Amino acid sequence: MKKIFIMLMVAGAYCSPATAQKKLLKEAPGVVSFSYRADFAKDVAGTLDKIKAVGITNIEFSNLFGKTPAEMKALLDERGMRCTSIGVGQGDLEKNMDKVIAQAKTLGAEFVRIGSISHPGDFQDLRAEHVKKAAEDFNKYGKVLYDNGLTYCYHNHGPEFKGEGELGAGLFFDYLVANTDPKYVSFEMDVMWVYWPGQDPIKWLQKYPDRFRLMHVKNVKKGLERGGKTSFVSVGEGQMDMEAIIRAAKKTKIKYFYIEDESAPEFIDAQMPESVKFLNGLKK
Repeated sequence: MKKIFIMLMVAGAYCSPATAQKKLLKEAPGVVSFSYRADFAKDVAGTLDKIKAVGITNIEFSNLFGKTPAEMKALLDERGMRCTSIGVGQGDLEKNMDKVIAQAKTLGAEFVRIGSISHPGDFQDLRAEHVKKAAEDFNKYGKVLYDNGLTYCYHNHGPEFKGEGELGAGLFFDYLVANTDPKYVSFEMDVMWVYWPGQDPIKWLQKYPDRFRLMHVKNVKKGLERGGKTSFVSVGEGQMDMEAIIRAAKKTKIKYFYIEDESAPEFIDAQMPESVKFLNGLKK
């Protein structure tokens, strides 16, 4: 009997690598707190429980929903969860850098990101002079954060992918990459806000594989015209080939993938488990 048991163990050891494919993502995806904004506004602790129940333990916070950093960290620790990135405004870095650093360190975050460039006018009214100033500012912010053990990231939202020829060859995003120090400045790709303005996320990942460190994963409903009104679905069901994008992203320096579902709150409970299942199901 002992001999048979040993033989079965050996056979299993030889068979398992051939029969079981490894996951493409080494760890389960994280989530952006904005996805659960309505729930967090009502019950922070209960929302963390809900998020963990769908298999997510990593959160990027852009709002602490009335909690102090220490209070939020305690709630995360109680559940075996963590915060790896925080989102702030450019004004926070300009006027309250010490507070941002303290907040990030208390939460245990590795990354600090902003999602827009300060400029007059509408969100989409980004001009060459704003981008030039932003590159200078990004280097400044990035160095301070780097000196404090944190990594600065800029998160795209669309207007960066215009301005062809206004600042040399390429688009505004190219200028930001070319004129920021990679030691101090990294980028968080929001795949939908690359795709929606008419760009290909895979091409940008291939163009700057060493500059992207974080990714927001989301998808938009099939049949909608790019650049128009958005409607979000689970990440495996929309217009973008998310599997191809994630495979391309795995060849870059991206460390964390966060699901961000911008749908109305009533759709999140149904869509989030499907998004997690899709991403966890991708194989090498």
